[in-house]
Amino acid sequence: MSLMYTCYIHDMSSPVIESMAEVRRHLADVIDRAHRDDTPTIITRRGREEAVVIDIREYRHLCQVAERAEEAWLNRLADEAESDGPEGAVSLEEMAALIRDRPT
Repeated sequence: MSLMYTCYIHDMSSPVIESMAEVRRHLADVIDRAHRDDTPTIITRRGREEAVVIDIREYRHLCQVAERAEEAWLNRLADEAESDGPEGAVSLEEMAALIRDRPT
C-alpha cells in the first residue's frame, strides 16, 4: 500500500455500517452523508459486508491512486527486466496484457 493511499484513507471519516434494508429507506441521506461529510457507508446483506457508498470525488481519487501505483509497479518490473538483460524480456504492452489477464 502506498503512503499516499494510506494517508488518504486515514483522512476519511470512519464508515457507517448499515444493512441493505436501512440504506433503501434513506438512500438520499446516505449519498448526502458521503458527499457532505466524506463519510462512507458500508452496506451489509445478511450480516456480510457487500458494498460501500463513497463520494464520487473519493472514488475518482482512489482510481487515480490505484492507477499511479500500478504504473509504478509496472515501471519497477520493467526496470528489473531491463537489468536482467534481453533474455526473457517482454514489452510493456505484453506485461500489461499479462497483468490484465491474471486471476484476481
